[in-house]
Amino acid sequence: MPFGPRTLGSTGIQVGPMGLAASYGAPASTVPWAFDLGVRYFYWGSMRRGKFAHGLRELAPQRDRYSLVIQSFSRVATLIPWSLQIALRRLRTDYADVLLLGLWNQSPPPRRIVDACLELKHRGLIRWLALSTHQRPMIPELAASSPYDIFHVRYNAIHRGAEREVFPRMPQVNAPGLVAFTATSWKQLLDPAKMPAGERTPTAADCYRFVLTNPAVDLCMAGPANIEQSKAIETAIVKGPMNEDELAWMRRVGDALYRGKDRAAGAAR
Repeated sequence: MPFGPRTLGSTGIQVGPMGLAASYGAPASTVPWAFDLGVRYFYWGSMRRGKFAHGLRELAPQRDRYSLVIQSFSRVATLIPWSLQIALRRLRTDYADVLLLGLWNQSPPPRRIVDACLELKHRGLIRWLALSTHQRPMIPELAASSPYDIFHVRYNAIHRGAEREVFPRMPQVNAPGLVAFTATSWKQLLDPAKMPAGERTPTAADCYRFVLTNPAVDLCMAGPANIEQSKAIETAIVKGPMNEDELAWMRRVGDALYRGKDRAAGAAR
């Protein structure tokens, strides 16, 4: 069966199985196309590309039917409202559904950052607060008692540490939403030259399906560069969950690439 709509953790946000990111060059037409496909989580993030913004403005009549995610990498609390409001003006909208604090890998954001974000929520400029980190053990610790409604975590067939350090340790009640990113491991999983002998090369759709088959994942991000790459989103949704043979194949490929000489020495899985 195809992947269907789902709820993003305890936020109650209704989303499709896939999210769409702006940073990789997708044309404006990708945005309404993805919306028609059921995508409801649009991430105008680390690279706020104008083409993607144009596509989002085309969705203005549907503004209450999708979630807009704005990312901030700022370590200066006073710059977060300024950056957010610039983004909102460019998109011609009054609020962001999600403010994503990006790449806090060493420690959680300090209180001054959190307070600035909570003030934005109080003013109605954001509805939910999210955190992105590669420090996986931090996520369940923060999920137990923190202001974060959503967490973005790296998860793919190569980097499966979240299966040990995040998914089984999340709260059983009122759990935050979990969004997976880097499903293709920066295209490593799509490279025929890296495949172990006798294994076929995964497609982007395979990578998305692998991630979404894990019931702990609410949503998988995609960052297509063009319409052709965007079609993998539709393929993944239509094909639905992987069977055990497919999952075993993806794990074999992931294990081989993780052990491969191209992996950086000592990289965390």
